[in-house]
Amino acid sequence: MKYLSYLNKYFYKYKWRLIPGVLFVIASNYFGILPAQVIRVAFDLVKENISLYQIFEGFNRQQEIYQIFGYSLLLFGAAVLILALIRGLFLFLMRQTIILTSRHIEYDLKNEIYAHYQKLDMAFYRRNNTGDLMNRATEDVGRVRGYLGPAVMYSINTVVLTIMVIIAMLQVNKTLTFYALLPIPILTIVILFINKIINIRSENIQKQLSVLSNFVQETFSGIRVIKSYNREEKKASDFLDESNTYKDVSISLVKAQAIFFPLILLLVGLSTILTVYVGGQEVIKGTISSGNIAEFIVYVNQLTFPAMALAWVNSLIQRAAASQKRINEFLETKPDIYNENDGIRKKLEGKIAFKNVVFTYPDTGITALDDISFNVNQGEILAILGKTGSGKSTIAALLMRMYNLNAGKITIDDVDITEYNLQYYREQIGYVPQDVFLFSDTIARNIAFGQNTEDEEKIKWAARSAAVYDNIMNFDKGFQTAIGERGITLSGGQKQRISIARALVKDPEILIFDDCLSAVDTKTEEEILNQLGKIMQGKTSILISHRVSTVKNADKIILLEAGKIVEKGNHDQLIALGGKYFELYEKQKLDEETVVN
Repeated sequence: MKYLSYLNKYFYKYKWRLIPGVLFVIASNYFGILPAQVIRVAFDLVKENISLYQIFEGFNRQQEIYQIFGYSLLLFGAAVLILALIRGLFLFLMRQTIILTSRHIEYDLKNEIYAHYQKLDMAFYRRNNTGDLMNRATEDVGRVRGYLGPAVMYSINTVVLTIMVIIAMLQVNKTLTFYALLPIPILTIVILFINKIINIRSENIQKQLSVLSNFVQETFSGIRVIKSYNREEKKASDFLDESNTYKDVSISLVKAQAIFFPLILLLVGLSTILTVYVGGQEVIKGTISSGNIAEFIVYVNQLTFPAMALAWVNSLIQRAAASQKRINEFLETKPDIYNENDGIRKKLEGKIAFKNVVFTYPDTGITALDDISFNVNQGEILAILGKTGSGKSTIAALLMRMYNLNAGKITIDDVDITEYNLQYYREQIGYVPQDVFLFSDTIARNIAFGQNTEDEEKIKWAARSAAVYDNIMNFDKGFQTAIGERGITLSGGQKQRISIARALVKDPEILIFDDCLSAVDTKTEEEILNQLGKIMQGKTSILISHRVSTVKNADKIILLEAGKIVEKGNHDQLIALGGKYFELYEKQKLDEETVVN
């Protein structure tokens, strides 16, 4: 229960819903055991009236006794029916309080998990796959709700009913009670033994379900690649293997659970036999009536439900504990990137400085940047050039404060970026990532996502600035065109330009382009860069690319190689230097001329 104790705060939050539920449980069970006492009285009445009927054999009053006997039985039957209806009402109220509360807690828990996911930094998402994240917020929470609702409700119901039945039994006869309850300790020992098995197997099921969810998510996200390489059958075969593994671990759990129910029925049957045998001896002794035996048999059968529920509730709790353990692992994960004392909130001017920055990716151990230093003044355009893996995108990620530095310092307007309020800081930066991501929504809403705006004119202005307006208007529904998951219905260049429009709609103080013009032609690239030159006048821009044509008009250019700055200056200075930048420029110029010819 140590993992499930995390949920106690929710029980406290909804205590005024749960307390009436507990009272309804007590009331329903009280009216549940009363019929046994009515049956006892009726059983004794039957015995006495049969004897009385036989005594008056041959007398006129015999028929009158028969009628009274019949009315009495009808009265007792009506009493049992009324008690059942009253109990049913309280059972309904019990479910309306406890089960509905579990739904409220499920809602809160899902929101808490989702909100916590939003706070976690990029390092966390590099370590964990999407399928596992989804599974913990959906399937695992669903299993936890099994504990919050049915398990809690039936646990309380089982405890209350068991206590009430045992008290009622003790009031009748202690000896008979002892023998009737004799099999219970055996059941307890078995449950304790199987608990660990169920817990381990439940956790294995959840782990395999995460693997299965991630496999499906990746398959349909990469369906274009799968079809292109004709790998549908291979993926189907892999899915079958994962499904078989899930089936095997599920069956192993079912086998463990299957031990409970036959064992419980056996023990309940043994209790009934003991009740009849020992009860018969007590009747002979004159300590109880024959009606008490009937009453006891009803009590023993009423204990069948708690015994059955015990096995089922135990399974629910074990599976919920395994799921909550997985949920807690993520909820207890603390983000490395967070606000300290709320942070500084002020408008950025755009003066950027990297001072001896060193950064190594925490999971791979790869040193992406090694002693990087440069300055960008307000309103300047800095271009970062380099081959794949040289550390260009890492600079952008560090500027967005996606990771913490290993050494050195990054300042904006002479203030360490760690001192700014994180959300306020990022709000003033327009970031266009290398890996373009578009939501499965309309084009207008994808652009508006940058500032959560509904201003149509501003959205259109951003689209024009990103040179994608004409493309959008060629669609039948224009800006209201719905695009598929990750923008699958658009070309690479269109996706990049919509991503640029999303950044521009923010009207940011600092704009970062992370190699986001690679999928557009040279003419469109020039058009976008000219528009950006007008829009970002007086504001700072960082242009990351591997093409010299993209960066040649920048105020400052730095050339990266293996995480180090090998050359810096403007285009003319670097050409005059005749170094690696010059070699790259000549090579790309020759490639372009070859393509043209």
